[in-house]
Parts: sequence; C-alpha cells; structure tokens
Amino acid sequence: MGEKFPFRARNPDNTRQLILDAARIEFAKAGLSGARVDKIAETSGVNKRMIYHYFGGKELLFAAVVEAAYMDIRSQEQALGLDGLAPSEAMRLLLDFTWKYHLQNPAFITLVNSENLHQARHIEGNRQLRKLQKAYVGMVEGILQRGVASGEFRQGIDAVQLCISIAAVSFYYLNNRYTGRVLFGFDFMNKNALLARRQFNTQTIMRMVAARPD
Repeated sequence: MGEKFPFRARNPDNTRQLILDAARIEFAKAGLSGARVDKIAETSGVNKRMIYHYFGGKELLFAAVVEAAYMDIRSQEQALGLDGLAPSEAMRLLLDFTWKYHLQNPAFITLVNSENLHQARHIEGNRQLRKLQKAYVGMVEGILQRGVASGEFRQGIDAVQLCISIAAVSFYYLNNRYTGRVLFGFDFMNKNALLARRQFNTQTIMRMVAARPD
C-alpha cells in the first residue's frame, strides 16, 4: 500500500495542498510521463475531477509541484536570518542548511532532474521563481560584501557562480549516490560517508571564499 494522507475537512486550500503533497510523491517517484493522476487521486483522497478542477491537467499540476519545491527551499533559506550573522557564520550556516535540505528532501532532487529532462519548460515563464532566485542571490551577495568589508572573504567572487557551487557540492553527491557507490566502491549514504562529505563541502566553499594572505 502506498502512502495515503489522512482525511481533512474539505476547503479549497486544504484540498489543493492534499493534491500537491500526493503529486509530489508520485512525480518524484515516476516522473512526469510515468505519473498517474489516478494514483494521485487515490493518495490524496481527492477525486480526479477535483484535481482537474484545481490544476487543469497533469502538466499544469507538475508545474505547480516544481514551483512549490523551489519556493520551499528558497523560503527556508530566507528564514535563516543570515543577514544578522557574521559573514563566515552565515556562510557556514547556509552550507549546512543546503546539505541538510538536499539530504532530507530527496524528492526535490528528483523533481529538479525531471524538470531538466523537460528543458525547464514548466518554470520558464515563472516570474515568482525568478524573483525568489534573485532574492537568494542577493542574500549571498550581501554575505560576500560583508565578508570583504570585515576582511574574512576575498574580493571578486561572483555571487551567481557561488550559488551554483553551493548547490552543486551537495546535489551532485546525493543525486549520484547509487552510481557513485558502484564506481567509487563505498556506500555514499553511510553515516560516516555523509559526515565526511558534509565536512568536505564546508571546507571547500569556505576556502574558496576566504581572504588570501598578503
């Protein structure tokens, strides 16, 4: 038996969220082409007619799920309160958050992979996501500027490239955990391996941004 959500009193917001939660599971498991609206209806406890009423179809539902996935990580990053921390502390906290988020939300990785297979067509015109991404880059840029001013970070770091690197050091490792286990010969998800990777990620990025000695 698959995961099934408990009954909740029906109202538009609850119903929409039930559908999104069930769809996230189904799309993460089967991708857009393999996902079944019947399964989403069964898991959510919402009939197919209501799913089409709220989202208009499987493609639009997938777009909503991907949007929600990005909005979740971006909103949690903004809630970290990094602007009030010392630059190095803020950067370490962001690195730690990113690693833990990717580790604890494997559906995010599979959904991003799926959207990349579709060449990002479901989010291409999404202004809200671009606005959130711009805010995220601005937050990282602010940390960098404060770090340069305090002497902790070097000048000339591209905030966009740094954002990509912060995501990449955890995303790639977790995304390739199965092929990596075979090719490198160790269990990527072993407790000690995860701890070593977390430490490596932090050391790598912190050395990348650190001020160079005169």
